[in-house]
Amino acid sequence: MTDTPTSRAASLQHLRRQKLMKGEPVALPLTLASTYHLPGDPKDFNQYGRFDNATWEAAEEMLSHLEGAPCLAFPSGMAAISAVFFGLLKSGDRILLPSDGYYTTRVLSERFLSRFGVSFDLGPTASFLDGGFDGYRLVFVETPANPGLELCDIAAVARAAHAAGALVVADNTTMTPFGQRPLDLGADILVAADTKAPNGHSDTLFGHVATRDTEIFESVRRWRELSGSIPGPFEAWLLHRGLETLELRFDRMCSSAGVLAARLKRHKAVEAVRYPGLPDHPSHNLASTQMLRFGSLIGLTLKSAETAEAFIDGCELLQPATSFGSVHSSAERRARWGDAVAPGFIRLSVGCEPTEDLWQAIDRSLSATDR
Repeated sequence: MTDTPTSRAASLQHLRRQKLMKGEPVALPLTLASTYHLPGDPKDFNQYGRFDNATWEAAEEMLSHLEGAPCLAFPSGMAAISAVFFGLLKSGDRILLPSDGYYTTRVLSERFLSRFGVSFDLGPTASFLDGGFDGYRLVFVETPANPGLELCDIAAVARAAHAAGALVVADNTTMTPFGQRPLDLGADILVAADTKAPNGHSDTLFGHVATRDTEIFESVRRWRELSGSIPGPFEAWLLHRGLETLELRFDRMCSSAGVLAARLKRHKAVEAVRYPGLPDHPSHNLASTQMLRFGSLIGLTLKSAETAEAFIDGCELLQPATSFGSVHSSAERRARWGDAVAPGFIRLSVGCEPTEDLWQAIDRSLSATDR
């Protein structure tokens, strides 16, 4: 079988089959265990729930299959990012973060990494290459950046950062393995919050780290084991179940987002639309080559904070909630969290509702705010 995103989706459904004995359940069992039967020499056996669990190991197998790289599971996306930082950095190191990416990564660095002697600088995603990477131990990219959906060239960043002796970490939360493949573009480490589309049902927190570097993998694995930053088995079971339909859901989400973005661009109540699939996105050409899909997130700006809140509250097919990537479409005004966006900027996460029904609901609510 050829190695393509769709072939990986197809074979993903049959990973468990390869290990099944006759009479065993097709569905993944939930293994709830903190201790194991362990007489005599414990070598090569499950020892303790902080080290081993069959359910999250099955989820890791699925993630590794999709990423094309060994993966480690974590209880959230931020736990995955923390494991990379605390597992690899030391006092005196300097890192570069996106100034317009997910804000919690910056807060973590400011409040905690700095206490351990790790300094950080900020750079806008769209001009991340400017100034070079000399003196950095680690360069952290997030593209498309959340929430403004700016892009940077992962391959170009990787080439320049490696020449300067830096590691490249790519946060691929917004895109999933079916939308973008940073490791194939040269990133050393991938982090993602599987809380979003991979789980897809707004009912669990999860994250993972993927890398093809055995030394990095072992450092992060050891950090997880010693810090206890492990996922719960039930959360892993939910993710495992969600991953089985990720390709199907992400296809609908991205296809609908492309239709909606084009229509929103023409709507008289909308002042601006940001979506990598639109030809007027500043990095549309880069998106067309770097990304497999244009994603399910749309940034739209209405005239005021009040208008934005009225639109969200008035649309019966939009869930007012933070986070994104679920089967239901959701929206939120990101300025309320302190992001550097206009007061009327909305991050719209397109879900799996029928496209035309979703558009009609959005159009009705937008038109009502424009009266």
